[in-house]
Amino acid sequence: MKRVIVDYEKLTANILDLLVEKYPEGYEYDDIISFQNSKGETISAVEVKTADTVYLVKISMKLEQTMDNYMDDESSFDDTNIDNLDDDNF
Repeated sequence: MKRVIVDYEKLTANILDLLVEKYPEGYEYDDIISFQNSKGETISAVEVKTADTVYLVKISMKLEQTMDNYMDDESSFDDTNIDNLDDDNF
């Protein structure tokens, strides 16, 4: 299964759909996964899955706001090809 780390700034509508579906009331402390990336930095993220990919969405102060805004106006987010993102794979 492919694993991708995604920053909130690069979220696609598909990933936002998954986040909003899995965490309709927002994520809790128990939903947060912490790990070290290849640079030795500690990353905190929440996980969502598709049939072939696990996405770890980096937590930031703006992630929850982005999720809320998306629920209010889904048409403002463009779908992008996730393979073109330059985030770290793990």
